Amino acid sequence: MAARGFLKLLEYAEKARQSGAGGHETDRQKDIWSGVAFRLLGANFVARMGEVVEVLSIPRYTVVPGVQNWMRGVSNVRGRLLPIMDLPVYFGSESRVHESRRRVLVVDMHEVFSGLVVEEVFGIQHFPFTDYSAEPIQDVPAPLLPYVEGMFWKDGHFWSIFNMGRLVQEPRFVQASAA
Repeated sequence: MAARGFLKLLEYAEKARQSGAGGHETDRQKDIWSGVAFRLLGANFVARMGEVVEVLSIPRYTVVPGVQNWMRGVSNVRGRLLPIMDLPVYFGSESRVHESRRRVLVVDMHEVFSGLVVEEVFGIQHFPFTDYSAEPIQDVPAPLLPYVEGMFWKDGHFWSIFNMGRLVQEPRFVQASAA
């Protein structure tokens, strides 16, 4: 139930950001980039607002035999089968974060509907475009670098922009069978 409330808040925030005062974007709003912030392999990331359609606690899921070790299984989320993918394992690591703090970022793009397990979610973050750098920082784990499109600096932390679309189009990602 709390996940639906969070999703509704995300919707309202995005609509408010898009509409601005009196239905027109203000100059200040045009200069702001917004995304869903999360932690993966100990590094901070943000995904574009439209790339993440929902954030969930890890739902109950059914293990599927004969799949890669990073595919946890499938879950029924409001009548749709949602494959649950463990991103730390996909990228060759194990999460050091307790299961209760992990979250699922739901993506629905390029004909791929998947739940991506990350270590933590920090909600929506807003960044001034003036704080953007096209160069990724050195703290990004090497397996994640192909998915990074620059970064923002905010409140003493680097936030790398993670391209979910690029991930879900990877042949290895869409081929979850172990065979």
